[in-house]
Amino acid sequence: MADFWQNPNLEPKRSYKFVLSIPGSSTALPKFLVKKVKKPSFSVSETSHNYLNHTFHFPGKVKWEEVSFTIADVIGPDDGTAALMKMFKEMGYDLPSATNNETISKSKSTAALGGVIIDQIDSDGNIVESWKLNNAWIKNAAFGELSYESEEMLNVDVTLSYDNASYKAGRGALQDGNLGNISR
Repeated sequence: MADFWQNPNLEPKRSYKFVLSIPGSSTALPKFLVKKVKKPSFSVSETSHNYLNHTFHFPGKVKWEEVSFTIADVIGPDDGTAALMKMFKEMGYDLPSATNNETISKSKSTAALGGVIIDQIDSDGNIVESWKLNNAWIKNAAFGELSYESEEMLNVDVTLSYDNASYKAGRGALQDGNLGNISR
């Protein structure tokens, strides 16, 4: 078998070929605003058992790490800050008042984002890898820093928390590789 560099049928996955979909319940975050996204990751805790002068290690709980993404903030109908603030309100947040007793809940928070999906694509635009963040909600949003000393575009950094992730791989028609219901 030829190595990677000599096989024209092998195409490496590229970090810039991705689409992040956050449909939201009433406001979708425009896909073209997304500059970068951290793919899901997990860690497995460990527990040890000592017997005589031996130590045996056993896997423990699975913890899915937070996913973060960065969007470019724009002026106009595709305003990223406005879309995120609308999702935040749909999560149940509102300014305190004498007549408002509503609070943020997990069901409203996950509904506000809809199904968060990270798709990696190939050169032809086919999905080759797909991650779905199950029960994702906005944990943190930082709306950038203003400075007279900079000409940089303004970015919004968002961190998502989620229970677990489903993974599917394949070219074209995806094969189901669901990781199941592993709790966070």
